[in-house]
Amino acid sequence: MKTTLRQIFRSPRFMFGFVLFVLLMLFITIYPFFVPGDPLEMIGLGTFFKPGIYVSLYDTLDTPMVYSLKLDDAAVKRVDSKLLPDDRESMKTWLVLYGIPENDIDTEDTDGLMDLWWKNYSSDIRVEGMIRADHLAYMRLDQKLDGLLNFEDVYVMLEDPETGELIPYNYVTRASEMSAVNRNTIKNTDYINVGDVANVRVLPLGTDNFGSDMMKKLVSAIKTSLLMGLIAGTIATLIGLVLGLVSGYVGGLLDDIFMFVFNLFTVIPGIVLLILISYSIGQEQRGAATVAIVIGLTSWVWTARSVRAQVISLRNRDHVNLSKLSGHSLPRIITTDILPYIASYVVMAFILQISSAILAEAGLSMLGLGPKTTEVATLGLMMNWAMRFAAHLSGAWWAYYPVIGVIAIISFSLNLMNTGLDQIFNPQLRD
Repeated sequence: MKTTLRQIFRSPRFMFGFVLFVLLMLFITIYPFFVPGDPLEMIGLGTFFKPGIYVSLYDTLDTPMVYSLKLDDAAVKRVDSKLLPDDRESMKTWLVLYGIPENDIDTEDTDGLMDLWWKNYSSDIRVEGMIRADHLAYMRLDQKLDGLLNFEDVYVMLEDPETGELIPYNYVTRASEMSAVNRNTIKNTDYINVGDVANVRVLPLGTDNFGSDMMKKLVSAIKTSLLMGLIAGTIATLIGLVLGLVSGYVGGLLDDIFMFVFNLFTVIPGIVLLILISYSIGQEQRGAATVAIVIGLTSWVWTARSVRAQVISLRNRDHVNLSKLSGHSLPRIITTDILPYIASYVVMAFILQISSAILAEAGLSMLGLGPKTTEVATLGLMMNWAMRFAAHLSGAWWAYYPVIGVIAIISFSLNLMNTGLDQIFNPQLRD
């Protein structure tokens, strides 16, 4: 046993997959301690928030200190962030029509693009072939660009509840002076320390269309999907193991009956059975555990066939025949003389069953036949939500790429572990 374990943990493939899987498990275990709460909680207002740190704008008005910083690239960063990709392409289109070589225009170079625009654009120029609607659109774009370079102070006013007049809003209190400063303008050089703001929310993966924290939901979904994979894999492996052992060892008529059942389930694709059974259960009754059980009950066939083939090659070995002559019972022969010889294969089959179950759940959920959406999040459900609310069309990559990446990591790590074990226990593959 020690020698076998030593071989397993010296296998590069197994160790790489094992470490990858353990790191994922540590992450989903530790992360909820730092960000507690309901993963399905809707903290946003029904739209995709991109990843980042969100600061309460309301609370920034009452920060105790305001600092004056003069940063040379502050204006450049502001313009660069507000100049949208569509605006850049529109500027390039006009410049090309005007006669500027396309190779001289770099839409990523904000300074160069703005410089070309100011030197060449004029609302009086009518480019040949341009309709009036496009000409007006470029005039509006020019006005927008003009506004981007306007760095005048912003005035903060407050409506007097008695008179209805707008009065200056005293939004800052300087701790050094211990008195309120009647300052109702926000200057271009005003900065605040994020640590002074009461409400700051870090969203590493933004939010989904429901306004839920994607990272928190993803961690919860990984846990649920792994649990479903464990339940389904256990059920499928146990059923396949028992039927394969009995069929392969007993043989005869019983083996013919079992093989008929095996062939029947092999001819009917498992995904078809999954869809039919899941659809017949109904949305309200489809909890995560129910879906996992259904997956397990429909994915045992290949395990049973493989175990049967292994048992047939073992049932006439000398130690098995000796056990028969000794008068040992059928259960004892199977459990003590055959099962230990195929234990390594059963473990590998179990690992593959877990991986297959997670992928099956993802496929079912993409079709709208996964667990009900009001209780838990799964990796498949998150993909379904991203597709249903057109995250790929709105550019909300954080709603589906991390989910795809996690599914790939889980499958990759489990398959690496399986390959490493196969390389150790299969003499033909052993180095």
